[in-house]
Amino acid sequence: MKQVVAIVKPYLAEKILEGLRRAPLEAVHVREVKGFGKQKDYLNEYADSEYRDAFLPKVEITAWVDDSRAEEVIQRMVESARTGRMGDGKIFVLSAESHETVLGTK
Repeated sequence: MKQVVAIVKPYLAEKILEGLRRAPLEAVHVREVKGFGKQKDYLNEYADSEYRDAFLPKVEITAWVDDSRAEEVIQRMVESARTGRMGDGKIFVLSAESHETVLGTK
């Protein structure tokens, strides 16, 4: 099992989720996050302003998928989100173990 994490600009999140609608996923988790990457240099132009230490809004989409289908899911994410401009986002792929437990039992 693979854990595929995409961190993208908020307006790209819906496009990615639409692209994954029929993808072979085990589960998907979406949350709002804040951060910066190479565009942090852009924020440094505002060194004496309130934006100096600003983080940019992002959306993190985490999908769990079988190893054999991970490339397909990654490709769908890229096709849905790539604009060719700085800050499109990042995709991380991690190995994930599947462990099923039942909560609330002794």
